[in-house]
Amino acid sequence: AAPSAAAPGPLVTVWEWEDEMGRWRPYSGRVSEHIERSLQQLPLLHGAAAKGAHSISLGQADPWLAPYIIDIPTLTQFRQDTGRMRNIRRQLYSQTSAPAKGILWQWENDEGGWTAYEMHICIFIENSYSARQQIADLGHFGYNYIVDLNSLFQTNKGTGFRRRVQRYPGAQYPLATAGPMHNGQLCSCHQCLANTVTGPMLNRNRHIVYNLAGPSTQQPSSRSSLVASPNHGFSPYTKRPISMTGMNIAAASWAGAAGIATGLPPTSGSHFTNGSSIPTVPIQLNGPSHVIPAFAELVKGPEEVVKKYMVKLEQRTDEDCIICMEKLSDLSGYDGVSHSKTIQPDSVGKFTKCGHIFHLLCMMAMYENGTKDGSLQCPSCKMIYGEKTGTQPKGKMDLYLLPQSLPGHPDCAAIHIAYYILPGIQGPEHPNPGRPFTARGFPRHCYLPHNDKGRKVLELLKVAWNRRLIFTVGTSNTTGEADTVVWNEIHHKTEMGSNVSGHGYPDPNYLDNVIAELAAQGVTEDCLRQ
Repeated sequence: AAPSAAAPGPLVTVWEWEDEMGRWRPYSGRVSEHIERSLQQLPLLHGAAAKGAHSISLGQADPWLAPYIIDIPTLTQFRQDTGRMRNIRRQLYSQTSAPAKGILWQWENDEGGWTAYEMHICIFIENSYSARQQIADLGHFGYNYIVDLNSLFQTNKGTGFRRRVQRYPGAQYPLATAGPMHNGQLCSCHQCLANTVTGPMLNRNRHIVYNLAGPSTQQPSSRSSLVASPNHGFSPYTKRPISMTGMNIAAASWAGAAGIATGLPPTSGSHFTNGSSIPTVPIQLNGPSHVIPAFAELVKGPEEVVKKYMVKLEQRTDEDCIICMEKLSDLSGYDGVSHSKTIQPDSVGKFTKCGHIFHLLCMMAMYENGTKDGSLQCPSCKMIYGEKTGTQPKGKMDLYLLPQSLPGHPDCAAIHIAYYILPGIQGPEHPNPGRPFTARGFPRHCYLPHNDKGRKVLELLKVAWNRRLIFTVGTSNTTGEADTVVWNEIHHKTEMGSNVSGHGYPDPNYLDNVIAELAAQGVTEDCLRQ
């Protein structure tokens, strides 16, 4: 519905950012004014100044926010030292509401700092405070808390746990100014219009949100929502990914503002292995290309796979089989464990390429204990025969181009990879089929330089993702937790602006090392030519 003509005069602007739980947290009045003023000045800039105006430094308004910038083309908050990006939005409120007075209500967090309530809750608490009520019950908003406005404590009604709250009088939020970028509508919830005389009393759930970055993307409500159509993928924030068509940057103004070279090598769309697919590296998506399913070889039995890559030897040797540690001239140690109608317990064979020799029954047992994907790996030299696939659960891989450079790679932009995997139930290929598995720390954010070698690694990682090789289900080396999603021997750089943990930049050997790790999983440049 259109905003009411009877809505109170000038409105105030509040800029907000979205937290991990999908809740919108307000910036302070000073920071909101800084963002608003910076955007108002954009149409007035010309020449070099206009080309350079692609970000807003929040540290100019609040020194505590020095690591953060607002990326203007995408209107997302970007943390420069970690690469974390968040949605932001612009909301308009009545001039008689709490933000017009510069009032924020905050609760004390576990670290001893203060966190602002969502703005509609701030307004509700302030209205209760102004009406000299003793408590404000937040159950109206789905929270099991009451706020004691005398003692200034928030109490959990279920557990009795208490936190301090405070009424923080800060800078007033700026008046909204009409302009080409600012046509947002009045937030029409009951709380925002509660103090107005002529404003409409609309349904409080109808927040009309103006997001300069485009339509907001909804968080998926269930695991099944991750299974996307070929032209759609879930993203928790709206930002410009790398273009699909020839990998050109679709928004020329963004490419110009960022001062980066456009173009990535042509590539196919990235697909999930368990039936779902996503657009990878795209602003403008023409639809991902179809790829051969990762389990195309599943129809083959273990005997057929072993015979495909190994040749039976008639002449015996007294060397040990490194699988069962029995002599190759004796019966396989898996005699009685693995059964075959065509492979005898004393049959010996060698791989067609590397020439290493094993009991054929031992190799069949190895295959049966693996992913059964139609591939074999030589236990001696690790050469892979066929296309190896892993046990990575369902998920999504999103790719974005960032204007910032990585330490050690000052001459190019950065590629941001975001992996999404949800908790689920283990399948037959996992350690404990039927049991739940956890997925800690997702989405996981990783970074590559946007240069020739970085783009090559990106293409190889996409192949590895499609083959379910990036992650697996196992025991975490960090926490010791079992039945959880863990990395699978392909190292990623998860720090963008530093290398404090060893998982960041600069690292001059990283790209070569990860190419070698991918090759060990059977992912090589030959895969890109197929």
